[in-house]
Amino acid sequence: MARAKGTIGGGPAFEVEPDRPPSHTDAVRWGVVVGALGVVFGDIGTSPIYTLQTVFDPGDPHPVPVTTDNVFGVVSLVFWSVMIIVTVTYVLLAMRADNDGEGGIMALITLLRRWSSPRGRKTAIGLAALGIFGASLFFGDSMITPAISVLSSVEGIKVVEPALKDFVIPATVVIIVALFVVQRRGTATVGRMFGPIMIAWFLTIGTCGIGGILRNPRILEALSPTYALGFLIGHFGTAFFALAAIVLAVTGAEALYADMGHFGRRSITRAWLILVFPACTLSYLGQGALILDDARNISSPFFLLAPGWARLLLVLLATAATVIASQAVITGAYSVAAQA
Repeated sequence: MARAKGTIGGGPAFEVEPDRPPSHTDAVRWGVVVGALGVVFGDIGTSPIYTLQTVFDPGDPHPVPVTTDNVFGVVSLVFWSVMIIVTVTYVLLAMRADNDGEGGIMALITLLRRWSSPRGRKTAIGLAALGIFGASLFFGDSMITPAISVLSSVEGIKVVEPALKDFVIPATVVIIVALFVVQRRGTATVGRMFGPIMIAWFLTIGTCGIGGILRNPRILEALSPTYALGFLIGHFGTAFFALAAIVLAVTGAEALYADMGHFGRRSITRAWLILVFPACTLSYLGQGALILDDARNISSPFFLLAPGWARLLLVLLATAATVIASQAVITGAYSVAAQA
């Protein structure tokens, strides 16, 4: 049964009543899944906007050269990083370590203190210090993600109309201020508002990804881990610096665990496996195919996946999605503070 035990920003949390008829309960459960899409997956779900572009960015101090082997290696490494870190580590393992249904770094601290209490005071203090350090890292991520995520999507307007570049920063500031004003209305309200938008987002990026794959179906070979291992071993110097950008593909994964108490493990797992993971994978594969087709597409592979007539609509949808991405880590930060 999916159930949320806490609230965020003073609003009501999602909850499934145990005495409702089965059909109604199933509908509420899927409603919780939609709410989870609107709160939990914004950050990791918008990573396809900038991850591959950052890896191959020629302006980076250590850019990855655009070659066939490197494109296959990077796309494969992105896919397997998401598979191992998010699907295996968080969804299958970490989310089972809950503290009375709550997740996040504070829940881990509590569990570790219980486990270490018979082993002495020094062990308990050491583990607690590591937990506090982890919480600090999460708060740091929560501070920078709103600016980076919203800015990256609003900058997409330059792909459509370069003359509007001077409006990027003011628009970003207005959006972020509005985001914090809305946040205080609570998890349930925010989830109902953002869930349908995120469904449209993931369906859109998945469809665009399929379009890119059809241009060069060979990119599907990148699903093999041999390309990731070959890139790491055969081009270690290049791969080492590329990892700093590839890690962008998994930013926001901690929100799955941190917000578990609000939506339940099953709802988050369903949303990830049924919609979010497949859509992101298709987008990365499609962008890789686009870069293989023409190396000049590294300038903005995500937005160039869409046909010309749809790019402005994609920019607007991306802006909405990155607002939700910012909201996801803000919600996680509130969760950590509330648990503390």
